[in-house]
Amino acid sequence: MRCDVKTFPQQLIDGYHTFTEQRLPAEQSRYRALSERGQSPETMVIGCCDSRVSPEVIFDAGPGQLFVVRNIANLVPVYQPDANAHGVSAALEFGVQVLKVKHIVILGHAQCGGVSAIINKTAPLSPGDFIGKWVAMFIKPGEVVEQRDHETKKQFATRIEKAAVFRSIENLMTFPFVRKSVESGHLRLHGAYFGVAEGSLYVLDRETKEFRSVRDNSLV
Repeated sequence: MRCDVKTFPQQLIDGYHTFTEQRLPAEQSRYRALSERGQSPETMVIGCCDSRVSPEVIFDAGPGQLFVVRNIANLVPVYQPDANAHGVSAALEFGVQVLKVKHIVILGHAQCGGVSAIINKTAPLSPGDFIGKWVAMFIKPGEVVEQRDHETKKQFATRIEKAAVFRSIENLMTFPFVRKSVESGHLRLHGAYFGVAEGSLYVLDRETKEFRSVRDNSLV
C-alpha cells in the first residue's frame, strides 16, 4: 500500500508543523544528544491507551524522560515465560534490564473504558474478544467483581479503577527481574490515579493503601 500524504490525517500534519516551528528549535540539541548517546529515562510509566490520559502531557515530560507503555486499563499481566507474544512483559524486560529504570509508575484513571468492560461484562466486540480476554487478567480465579450495596455506579467504577493499579503492582512483583531490582533497592514501584475532568493527580500511599492528591493531600 502506497503512503499518500493527501489522505494522511491533517490534524497530525498541522501538529507536526507546530512541533517543528515551536518545540523542536528549543529541544533540537536534546534530540541530537539522545540520538547519539541513546535514551536513559529514569521512570517507566505503564498507562492506559485512553487518548485523554497521556503521561507525557500529564507529567510535562520532554523527549527521553519517560519510557511509556500503554494498553487497555493499564494492566500488567503475571510473569508467564511461555511461547506466546507478550508486549507488556517485553517492555518491562527492556525497561528494567536494559534501561535500568529507577521507577515504575502504574497510572490509572477515571472513566476507564477497560474497567467499564470489566464491571459491565461487555459483550465481545469481535470473534477474537481481545478486550475481554485482556481485562480478564484483572480477576483472579474465584474472585467476584460486584457493586456493593452502598456504592453508586460511579463509586464502584472508581474502586475498580484503583484496584487495577493495585493488581498491576502486585503482578509486577511476579517478574523475577523486577522483584530482584525492588529488593535490592534499585527499583521502586508506584501507583497513581488521574482524574480526567479536573486534571487531578493522586499518588498511592503504599502504607495506608490510599490515593492522596498531589495538590492538597486529600483522598480520592
